[in-house]
Amino acid sequence: QVQLVESGGGLVQAGGSLRLSCAASGCTFSSYAMGWFRQAPGKERDIVAAINWSGGYTYYADSVKGRFTISRDNAKNTVYLQMNSLKPEDTAVYYCAADITRSYTDYVVLGERGYDYWGQGTQVTVSS
Repeated sequence: QVQLVESGGGLVQAGGSLRLSCAASGCTFSSYAMGWFRQAPGKERDIVAAINWSGGYTYYADSVKGRFTISRDNAKNTVYLQMNSLKPEDTAVYYCAADITRSYTDYVVLGERGYDYWGQGTQVTVSS
């Protein structure tokens, strides 16, 4: 049974930073791409960033480019999202997701339907 557990969310002032972590278990973590998504109230869940199995390929939504960094530590079965220069519009529930259908790819899937397992989500609130 694949389990993803996010941590690191919270309340921060605009301009501040947070680091989200997602610990995976029950899968061969090092083989799969991982993604971070977010969902604000009344909005659809959108991709924020994704990283392939090795970390050699990453994707960022335009809204977070230059501010967020996705990384992974395969030895720790953990993927991270470093969020800097946070803005009130970054307020959302953040979810990590695992794409275990494809392994050892040099690309990432951008749609949420391409991800098979999801964490429970962690709230990020940025005050102005």
